[in-house]
Amino acid sequence: MTAPTSSDVVVDKGKWEWSEMWKKEDWWAIWLGFAILAVGLIIFLPRPPDEMHEKLAKSKNTLSVEAARAPFQTIEWHQANDAKSDLRARNEPYAKSIGQWLQRPGRWSSNPMESLYLSEEAAAARRAAALPAYEEAQEKTKAALANAKTAQAMAEAAGFRNTMLNDQAETAISEWRQAREKERGSLRSRATVQAYNKIPYLIGTLVITMLIFSIGTRFMGISTTKFIQGFWFVFLLAVCAEIIGNQTTVREYGFGAIIWAILGGMLISNTVGTPAFLKSALQTEYFIKTGLVLLGAEILFGKMLAIGLPGIFIAWVVTPTVLIVTYILGQKVIGLQSKTLNITVSADMSVCGVSAAIATAAACRAKKEELTIAIGMSMLFTAVMMIALPTFIVAVGMHPVLGGAWIGGTIDSTGAVVAAGTFLGETGMFVAATIKMIQNVMIGIIAFGVAVYWCARVDCVQGQTVSKMEIWYRFPKFVLGFISASIIFSAILAYMGSAGDVMIDQGVLRGFSRPLRDWFFILAFASIGLSSNFREMAVHFKGGKPAILYVCGQSLNLMLTLLMAYIMFFLVFPGVTESLMQ
Repeated sequence: MTAPTSSDVVVDKGKWEWSEMWKKEDWWAIWLGFAILAVGLIIFLPRPPDEMHEKLAKSKNTLSVEAARAPFQTIEWHQANDAKSDLRARNEPYAKSIGQWLQRPGRWSSNPMESLYLSEEAAAARRAAALPAYEEAQEKTKAALANAKTAQAMAEAAGFRNTMLNDQAETAISEWRQAREKERGSLRSRATVQAYNKIPYLIGTLVITMLIFSIGTRFMGISTTKFIQGFWFVFLLAVCAEIIGNQTTVREYGFGAIIWAILGGMLISNTVGTPAFLKSALQTEYFIKTGLVLLGAEILFGKMLAIGLPGIFIAWVVTPTVLIVTYILGQKVIGLQSKTLNITVSADMSVCGVSAAIATAAACRAKKEELTIAIGMSMLFTAVMMIALPTFIVAVGMHPVLGGAWIGGTIDSTGAVVAAGTFLGETGMFVAATIKMIQNVMIGIIAFGVAVYWCARVDCVQGQTVSKMEIWYRFPKFVLGFISASIIFSAILAYMGSAGDVMIDQGVLRGFSRPLRDWFFILAFASIGLSSNFREMAVHFKGGKPAILYVCGQSLNLMLTLLMAYIMFFLVFPGVTESLMQ
């Protein structure tokens, strides 16, 4: 991305050239993204789990009966819901085979090679070490279930008319669910770990991703040969970042692979220098824009409706308010010289982190080093907030719905939101993830708004008007793919109903497109690091102004999001809160 000149924004570029649809990276991001999604549909839809429709119908019937039988969610209701949730197309043998070829390095504690290779002896040692805790968790789950059955039976004997017995049963069932969640989490995975060798599969992933992106290089004027020659190094850096980010302690503190990919690339580019043979492979926007189109397919409108109007108010009122106020603050009070850096940091902080920063930077034509600054700060603050915010919420005993909404509206990264939300239980995690999903919809709206504003106010020349075509040229086209994917897959899921959850959400998306999206993102961040120069970025950090802007904006975001969440969930729509807690 380069800064535009005045003439760039006032000259009418004439008629639309159709060749741009196969010459520009934005369009190739759309074509590749939809091709991947189409392949996923072709693979998964004809291969549902055995007796899927019969099992779904049985679960639906049980859920309906139990909902009418008791004023709370009974044991049988949860068991039926579990049976429904456990139906996942990505658990089918063919899907697991696909998953092997798209897997990333695993977790490790003391030996980094264990992220790539785990021998039979090491796997057996892990299982032996984890088994006592896992068996203890199993026993606690059984005891909690027995206690829940007793409490529910007492409430049922009273015809579910005794409020005290109903509350006792509901509490006992909640304790069973918590024990079950702990048992089925990391304890089970450690106690059942098997030997593996991920190196051949990573080589396969290298070839797959390289071929995917090689398709468009020749049309975009990039030497395919040179792209391939440098791509392997970018991929290797991405793998190294994944290994570091999956170290147990590092991961616990929220310093994931993304930040290590950027730092690793920066270390190379600012010491020995980025080798010349890598230049053609550093296609940051090509990688990340394709990933963002895939992300669009994961933003499903049906899930947003579960939160309703409170979630929409929190995400769609607070977010643009914080963005505008932060931008004005940066210009009028803090005095940032670069307007493009200001708006990129403001969008990164207020909307949804990296994805919004990429779209906004493209719309205002920010410099690459400005985008790197915004993303770097986002990663650092996200790592801090994903630990600090849920810790504070739990310490003060905040309501899980309120806490989840606060997390979802303020922590930048979607993955970090889910991780932080787990501290609050199932309800808190669901609310946090859904609020963030609703907020992600703002990516396209913000990108369009920035493109219009930049053409009409920032880059305009006095006495001349900006053509409508200039707004179209400035608008990041991959956002169209992002929005289209969201609409199309939301419609497919709505049409398929419960089967859509099994085949689309838990199949095509989580079993195919999301693993690829994760790889595309980490490749993009490795490219960002390799393209970054400390001396160029130092100019923008003069006086620490970008950091001051981020802290001030995030402080405003924290206060407004908490206030809006309280008003919406507890004063205006308390019924939604009650339904979420059931």
